[in-house]
Amino acid sequence: MKKILIPFLLGLCLLGVNPLFAQEVLDGVYIKEHTPTRKPIPYTHLRNADVMWSKRIWREIDLRQKINHPFYLPDEPISGRKSLFDVIKEGIKEGTITAYNGPADDEFSVPLTKDDAEKMFSRLDTQYVDNPETGEMEMKVVAENLSSSDIKKYRLKEEWFFDKQKSVLEVRIIGMQLIKIKKDENGNFRSYEGLFWIYYPQARYVFAMAEVFNRSNDAERLTYEDLFWKRMFGSYIYKESNVYNRLIIDYTKGMEAQLEAERIKEEIFNYEHDLWHY
Repeated sequence: MKKILIPFLLGLCLLGVNPLFAQEVLDGVYIKEHTPTRKPIPYTHLRNADVMWSKRIWREIDLRQKINHPFYLPDEPISGRKSLFDVIKEGIKEGTITAYNGPADDEFSVPLTKDDAEKMFSRLDTQYVDNPETGEMEMKVVAENLSSSDIKKYRLKEEWFFDKQKSVLEVRIIGMQLIKIKKDENGNFRSYEGLFWIYYPQARYVFAMAEVFNRSNDAERLTYEDLFWKRMFGSYIYKESNVYNRLIIDYTKGMEAQLEAERIKEEIFNYEHDLWHY
């Protein structure tokens, strides 16, 4: 045994490896312990009698805006950070997040099975490729995997309400939908397509443990739950609750649609302001 061990240790020394000081490589100066064990801030108990006024709002988060880049980047997992899409995808595969059927099911009535949800992340497509031997175009079946760069927008379903017990206007996110880009055969942008919805109160437990980049301090990393809780994102309203169940673009276009979204936003702000106006 000694005849085998001594040459092995001698070989490690010749390679520049000191067996007495071998240790794991730590990318940093300390072990990150807080984020993997974090839990979301619990909602305060809310009674039906405490809700004096409420408004249902749907808004869209465009990941092309600079303020929303922490949701979009990184494209590939790096330094313990993942894009929001990768976090949701892993949560669905692990069973900690439930996906709900179709782009219009924002009432969470038809949950998808894990297999059906995973099929949305990868699909088979047919393409015509050039055969170098025959010089003819042949049809080939290829697998297309949905990546983080394909998700360009997120839609939120929110409930704004005035709690007369605490005399404050609050908002809670009810659901979230992923929006991907659709491309033509040449890879050019064609349109946007809504994927499944997820129930946010369930997903926030996963988001609370997913680290995101903090532009101000690397030692105090935020989580996706922090970004939503502190409203650290840019968005615009595309629908409010109405008797016709229609979107803003269904009754107005262009600049008028943007002005209508701002009017709805101002109406919510003014409700609380008018209550305390003397």
